[in-house]
Amino acid sequence: MMSQAILLAKRGIYTTAPNPNVGCVIVKDGEIVGEGYHHKAGEPHAEVHAMRMAEGRTEGATAYVTLEPCSHYGRTPPCAEGLINAKVAKVICAMQDPNPKVAGRGINMLRDAGIEVEVGLLEQDAIALNPAFIKRMQTGKPFVQLKMAASLDGQTALSNGKSQWITSKEARQDVQRYRAQSGAILSTSQTVIEDDASLNVRWSELPESLKANNPAETLRQPTRIILDRQNKLHSDLKLYQSAAPVLKVAEENADINVSLDTDGQLDLSELLSQLPSHHIDHIWVEAGATLASSLMKSQLVDELVIYLAPKLMGSDGRGLMGSLGLSDMSDVIDLKIQDVRQVGQDIRIVAQPVFINHED
Repeated sequence: MMSQAILLAKRGIYTTAPNPNVGCVIVKDGEIVGEGYHHKAGEPHAEVHAMRMAEGRTEGATAYVTLEPCSHYGRTPPCAEGLINAKVAKVICAMQDPNPKVAGRGINMLRDAGIEVEVGLLEQDAIALNPAFIKRMQTGKPFVQLKMAASLDGQTALSNGKSQWITSKEARQDVQRYRAQSGAILSTSQTVIEDDASLNVRWSELPESLKANNPAETLRQPTRIILDRQNKLHSDLKLYQSAAPVLKVAEENADINVSLDTDGQLDLSELLSQLPSHHIDHIWVEAGATLASSLMKSQLVDELVIYLAPKLMGSDGRGLMGSLGLSDMSDVIDLKIQDVRQVGQDIRIVAQPVFINHED
């Protein structure tokens, strides 16, 4: 039943941000009488959809929820209160809500009403549903995914800068899928101008399986966050021809003003700290080697998504990562491989950087 709730929660991954993905299944006498998931911020939560489907058959039932029911009044009433009024006998939560406004209060509200509560069933699966929401609640910063694409020998472009197309059509469709999941895309004015990039989600290029379940009008367009310290952006760029917002980042007179770091670059940590106030908790980064290395040196990357194409481009090309200033093997950044699979003709590697020093 909890596995079903988790599957339901996954249906919201392209629409719920910055709210978490949540699924709920209500069971009575061994039969599912109601189920639902959270679709979009401001709309009913998963428990509400499940209770509506149950149509009064909730008394004495068990509710399986992927995240602790909320206990506070926001844009919707507390789900814990709704479950109490529905007279369920038991609530099984996969995990406690990391939101300080909830953080056990929903569980306590249910228990105080005489409802049996269990927490922790399939907890790791539930955590995997909402890495961005959890990180924002725990640290006040967004979850950062850094996307890179290279030839098998680690080159992102030829020495003359030509790079289209290193990866396959299928890999580029996969990138569209990642974009659709994110709240914002981070890049630089140099990358935007060189490619005249829109940095939006192109529904026509999404995988067919995703398009079948997500009509074009339901997909959110990520905010484009562009580092533009030298004020190079201009209104004629394709970036400004789509409906999604653009947030320019500079020292002053920008949508987001940040100071310079010790290297004379825009302070990326300061930038990330400001983004939750813009309702952004999930960043997808598409840029060159310089921004990639800056994020890595600052230990701001949560996950790497690397596409390797079956091509050889030679050492005179442009490398995947800029300088990291390493002088000893104990300083090398280790990666924890989370997933490796073939996408079209390319290999996609998903890995988590391990930002600690090692002794050989």
